[in-house]
Amino acid sequence: MLSITSRFTTLLSTGFTVTFGDKSYTNLVKFSRYSNQRSIMTANPDVFALAKRDAAFKAVDNHLKDGMNVGIGSGSTIVFAVERIVQKKLDVICIPTSFQSKQLIREKGLRLSDLEETTHLDVAIDGADEVDTKTLVLIKGGGAALTQEKIVAMAAKELIIVADCTKESQYLGQHWTKGLPIEVIPMAYKVVINKLEQQLNGKACLRMAKAKAGPVVTDNGNFIIDWIFPINESEKRDIKYWTEVNTKIKLIAGVVETGLFIDMTSVVYFGSNDGSVKTLNKK
Repeated sequence: MLSITSRFTTLLSTGFTVTFGDKSYTNLVKFSRYSNQRSIMTANPDVFALAKRDAAFKAVDNHLKDGMNVGIGSGSTIVFAVERIVQKKLDVICIPTSFQSKQLIREKGLRLSDLEETTHLDVAIDGADEVDTKTLVLIKGGGAALTQEKIVAMAAKELIIVADCTKESQYLGQHWTKGLPIEVIPMAYKVVINKLEQQLNGKACLRMAKAKAGPVVTDNGNFIIDWIFPINESEKRDIKYWTEVNTKIKLIAGVVETGLFIDMTSVVYFGSNDGSVKTLNKK
C-alpha cells in the first residue's frame, strides 16, 4: 500500500485527470501534510477521487459478475464503478437511477434497461451523502435523484454503497450539514416547509439551482426541500427513531419521497486517502 506522500507524489508526477459531468480536473491535487485524513481530503477536494475510485473498484470486484441485473446510482463515485465494469468487460444489464447515470451507461457502451423491462435486480450500487456507521441508515439526495435511487434500491436484492471516508459518521448530521433532502410536488413546497418546521422543528428551505434562476427541478419535475434537522447527540437515533421521522414526513401531503434510506443497505465501502478501503456489513 502506498503511503499518503507516495500516492500524492505519484499523482503530481504522472498526471491525473478525472471527469465529473461536463468538468475535467487535471493535476489539481496539492499535497499538504495533515495528520487527520478528513482534513487532508477536505483541504484537497480532488483527492476525494482517489478514495472514491478505490471504494468503487472494490465494490464492483466483490459483488458484480456476468449475467447480473445491476442498478447504477448517481453522482461522482458511480463514475468509477462504471469505469470498473468497463475495465473488467462485465456482461451486465444496467438500470439507471437518473438521467445522468443513463447517459453514463450509454456513453460507456453498456447494456441499458429500465424497471419496466427489468423489475428484479441482483444488486444496486450507489453513493451516499452520509452514513450512520452504527445503523447503516443513509442520507441521500444531494444530487436530487433520491426518489429514483430508492426505487432502484428497493428492486435490488442488495444495495452496495461506495463512498469516501468523509461520509462516515457516528450519527446523521455530524458531517453532512446541508440537511435531509425531501422531494415534493411543486405546488406544495411552502406548505411542506411550514409543516416540517411546526411538527419536527429545525429549518427547512427550498433548494435553489446554481446554474439557473429558480429552484432545483428533479428528473420527475418536482422540487427539493432540504430540512436541517435538530441535532441532539445524547438522543438515541436508531433505526426505529429514523423510521418514525421518515413516516411523519411522508404523511405530509405533497411529499413524494425522503432521502432517508433505512434498513436497505447490505454493505458500505469507505475509501481513504491512503489507499485503504474500510468495509461495513449489515449486522
